Amino acid sequence: MGMTHGEPKTYPRIAELIGYCRPQEALAVGEAVMTVQRDWGDRSDRKHARLKYTVEDRGLDAFRIEVERRSRVRLGKPKRFAFTSTGDRYGWSEGANGHAHLTLFIENGRIKDLPSTAICTGLRRIAEKHDGEICFTTNQNVIIANVAPEKRAVIEALVVEHDLTAHASPLRRNSMACVALPTCGLALAESERYLPSLVTALEQRLAANGLSQDEIVIRMTGCPNGCARPYLSEIGLVGTGPGRYNLYLGGAFDGSRLSKLYAGNLDHAGIIAKLDPLLAAYAAERDAGERFGGFVIRAGFVARTVNGADFHADTGPQRAV
Repeated sequence: MGMTHGEPKTYPRIAELIGYCRPQEALAVGEAVMTVQRDWGDRSDRKHARLKYTVEDRGLDAFRIEVERRSRVRLGKPKRFAFTSTGDRYGWSEGANGHAHLTLFIENGRIKDLPSTAICTGLRRIAEKHDGEICFTTNQNVIIANVAPEKRAVIEALVVEHDLTAHASPLRRNSMACVALPTCGLALAESERYLPSLVTALEQRLAANGLSQDEIVIRMTGCPNGCARPYLSEIGLVGTGPGRYNLYLGGAFDGSRLSKLYAGNLDHAGIIAKLDPLLAAYAAERDAGERFGGFVIRAGFVARTVNGADFHADTGPQRAV
């Protein structure tokens, strides 16, 4: 996901499928991928020493052929699959042997007691009673996993007592931020400490346009390294300086498409000003079942990014609002 502001030779890139291997071949193929990158990767420039650039420079076919040669595995055609979202399933889900799993929303993954919710205290008390596992998800949430049938009521009571249920709006449930300031020395702007207030402001604009129940993926990072994957979100915000962000639009709800730079160096008011008319147009013009990220491309507001090297092409608004 990483790139550097002002250096168009750096860019995020989504993965591409090179083929299918059987489980017993996976280690050999994985080792071949690593050794090809070891031998083909560009170590003369640290910013170019990434597998994504090796694939971009050499071509996917050449990379696959070399992996097959080294692994001695002839890869089959990729198997068909589909994701409907990249989010978590909040609440209870049934597991094996009568056990269940409970996914709790943790805004930006920060486990601490807040004035409104005793997150840390509640999770500590759950851990004292729980015999299974506690897992962290790639969306910064928590799963109380493998809850025994006899412990389910106890866990549920603690969740209610400490108000750990996911009362958040669809937008907030699909939000993610990196830690940024003051934790990360690379951060140029706030992220974790700012995104919640931005989401609150956007919730008001969504409500004004009748979109309160629409799920839109929004992510923010304090620098262009992209730790919270903003370039895969429908609304992505990347810090450029204190209180300033680049706005990216057009990523896919399921994470299968990169976004495109729509506007640069915006403050809080500027972000709202840019997004509000787009949300109004989305409410008025969208097709049935159409996601926001796909709409802004189809409606001509922003160009589609095909893949990494295309990331910096045709940026900015493509249609007047």
